[in-house]
Amino acid sequence: MSQEPRPGVLRGQPSIAHLDADAFFASVEQHQKPSLKGRPVLVGGSGPRGVVAAASYEARAFGVRSAMSMALARRKCPQATVLVPRPAAYSAYSAAVMAALRERTELVEPLSIDEAFADLGHLSPGPDGWTRVAADLRARAVELSGVPVSVGMGRSKLVAKLASAAAKPAGVLVVAPDGEDRFLLPLPVRSLWGVGPVSAERLERIGVRTVEDLRTQPLDTLVALVGDAAGTNLYRVARGWDDRPVTVQRERKSAGAERTFDSDLYGRAQVAAQIPAVTAQAMARLSRRAAAARTVTVKVRFADFTTVSRSVTLSSPSSDSRVLTDAARRALDLVETDAPVRLLGVSFHGLSEHAQLALDIQLDDEPDAPQASHASEEPDVDEPAAPSRARRTHGSLREQDCAPGVDLEHPRYGRGWLVRVRDDGRVAVRFETAATGPGRQLNVEMDELQLVAPLGPDGAPAT
Repeated sequence: MSQEPRPGVLRGQPSIAHLDADAFFASVEQHQKPSLKGRPVLVGGSGPRGVVAAASYEARAFGVRSAMSMALARRKCPQATVLVPRPAAYSAYSAAVMAALRERTELVEPLSIDEAFADLGHLSPGPDGWTRVAADLRARAVELSGVPVSVGMGRSKLVAKLASAAAKPAGVLVVAPDGEDRFLLPLPVRSLWGVGPVSAERLERIGVRTVEDLRTQPLDTLVALVGDAAGTNLYRVARGWDDRPVTVQRERKSAGAERTFDSDLYGRAQVAAQIPAVTAQAMARLSRRAAAARTVTVKVRFADFTTVSRSVTLSSPSSDSRVLTDAARRALDLVETDAPVRLLGVSFHGLSEHAQLALDIQLDDEPDAPQASHASEEPDVDEPAAPSRARRTHGSLREQDCAPGVDLEHPRYGRGWLVRVRDDGRVAVRFETAATGPGRQLNVEMDELQLVAPLGPDGAPAT
């Protein structure tokens, strides 16, 4: 029999906060493009194989969700405005949201670009209690960023994160220790950390659909069902046992990139030809963290949306592009590529600050890979983020720069964003910013427009 875990030392107050920006990318777009406020907005790839990175709540009402194909999303919500992602803007808004937390505590643990934990245990909640603390935190985040956020608080990370999800959109929920069971037990088991689609299906087979159902299961049953570590975790979280601290430095577990192709790739040669370009994209993310990787994983998604991943582990961590590209090729060799391929991803795992030096003995240049039409809007494994393909943000507007939502400036009309390119070659531009309020749409000549960097929530250019 497995030995039952103990709860550990749990906090006595709901002093852990989880702040989560609501429909973050879409909310940033609605803030900077005031004419879109209250209207359905989709952020993602605008090509025929694009994927939704974010959907506003107005679009979600039509059944649209993130990671859905843009084609399906448009069919569900044809009136939605589709915009390409602007990573620089999202980073600037993220910094403003995180600043609201850091004004109150140094113990902030970002989970992604739009959410973070904070330990507020040093604060005195005052006569209005922790609900006032949460409400003030939410108000300050909105004040600094201009986008809606939700705040959940509890005595653990587990409860705080679930509370912020329950508070959406733009709400506050504090779960006191004596109210945890009332909050947790009715929740679907799928909402818990550690319960993915496979685990949920296995739990469903034994009649476990809610946290209350899960709590009735003996530890040995859970271990037999999903394994020792996962079963023990399920036993703990079903009881709200989570004593993990908020950690300022979060270890980066992975880095990667994915690319969805406008047309399916056929045969191993076509797929392999894309490995250098996708690996280089993943390397850019790895390099920003000054990290080396020991394991390289290739992900292949076929036309029927079946997905296969294969990995190659190196003898020691490496940051050498040729070593990692070769490992990606070897990982791809482990995948049967008889069916048409719509997506290729490369990700790095087992990250380390140190890499073993590799001798540069390959003299031949790498062949140039054919360029795919656009980057995938799906986030990489560990960090929900904007798509990684960089767009020009400075210089005269060119036809190849034209994408819905990019930032433009006109010498007479000022700042605006590209709506569409007309059949006559002129560009429809909505001239507005967060500071101006809703603006008018005008048709102007392309050579009169300049690409400019996005603005942050303070009105300064984002970099």
